[in-house]
Order: sequence, then C-alpha cells, then structure tokens
Amino acid sequence: MILLLIGCIFFLRNFGISLPHWVFSWHMILIVIGLAVGAKRNFTGSGWLIMVLIGGYFTLQDIASLNFSRYGFAVVLVGLGLFLILKPSKRSKYMDEKKKADFSSTDDLNSASEDADTNSGPFVQDDTVAIDDFVDVVNVFSGSKQHIYSKKFKGGEVVSIFGGCDLNLSQADFSNTVVLEITAIFGGVKIIVPPTWTVKSDVTAIFGGLDDKRSVLSVTEEPRKIIIIKGLALFGGVDIRNF
Repeated sequence: MILLLIGCIFFLRNFGISLPHWVFSWHMILIVIGLAVGAKRNFTGSGWLIMVLIGGYFTLQDIASLNFSRYGFAVVLVGLGLFLILKPSKRSKYMDEKKKADFSSTDDLNSASEDADTNSGPFVQDDTVAIDDFVDVVNVFSGSKQHIYSKKFKGGEVVSIFGGCDLNLSQADFSNTVVLEITAIFGGVKIIVPPTWTVKSDVTAIFGGLDDKRSVLSVTEEPRKIIIIKGLALFGGVDIRNF
C-alpha cells in the first residue's frame, strides 16, 4: 500500500498536478510507516503512535511555516511523560483478566472446597500469580540489568528510549508460549534466553535492526517453549543471545 501511494503521488506530479512540498518529506514517510505498522498490529502497542507523533510534529511545523524549535524539547518531554503514564501495562492487563476469570469461577471453587471438606485432604488452588512473573521495564536516558528467575514467566514489556536494557531470561521458565513487547528508540535491548527456547521475532525495524546471535543447537524432544518478541526498533536495536 505504501508503494502504491508513492507511485500515485509521482503520477499526479508528472501530470502537472501540484502537490505540497511536505508530501515528499521524510516526516510524512514516517507517518505513513507508523500508520502501516499500527494497522498491522490492530493499533496496539506504542511504537506506531510514537512514529506518528514525531512525523506529525515536523509535518505541522512544515505546513504552518512556524519555528517550533524553541518548544521542541518541552513537547518531547511532555509527550514522553504522558506516554509513560498512560501506556497500558501488560502486568495489570493480565491481572485484570485473571480477576475476571477467578470471579466467574467462584462457584466452581466453592463447590470444590465443599467436596474437599468431606475428604481427608484440604482443597488447594495452585494458581498464584507473582509480581516477578512479569517484566515491566522502562529506561529513559538510563540503563538497567534485569535477571528473571520466575518459573511461571508470563512475558511483559521493555521500553528503552535513549537508554539500554539487559534482560537475562536464562533462569526463567514457562509453559507453551509467552509474548514480550519491545520498544527501542535510540536505544537497545539485549535478551538472553535458554538455548532450548524457540524465539519468534515480529519486531518492526526502522533505521534499526534485530540481531539474533544465538548458537545453533540440535533439536531435542522436550516440549517446545515459544517466546514471541514483538515491538519496534526505531534508530535502535534488539540483540538476542544464549549461552
């Protein structure tokens, strides 16, 4: 769709139909890419919105022919603050869904506990969710190193803006599939995973990249553990390694 749009614009210009000069600017391309990434992800996550906001700021400055440079740094700080405050947390989303599921199954638990009272052993529900089961890291103009030891890892989110994060998952464990959201803007994220995990990448890289430096190991018969890495690398990078 992006290629078709660019081709139509050039056709119109070649036919003598004048178009505003900002249509061919780099910030308009950034807006188009951001909308395309958002449409691909059903407008979830934060990467596409950041691209649209950055492109929209420079496009508005170009259309209005005004100098917003004196307000640029303040606008960036305000926008970044609002983003960090209002962004949805993967941890809180999971906890809300779990509370709803627990509430809907209260009758089943009560009946099960009544049955357990008639038996010799007590009824025990082993479905606890700990805070350490999630990753929720935000690095802005800073860096951090995170070691995850949870055996019921639920995924999470890592945001690095003008900073970096080292996420060590070599001691973590989970069942089936988890999702890890990555946003690296002028920053980087290094992820260390066990060699037996299967990594599926769905990271959109724009003037950045994802580097998978894992060593190739033989296929085992153990149950597959799949970690899906999603997100955006804008002028940044994501590095995946194992030991």
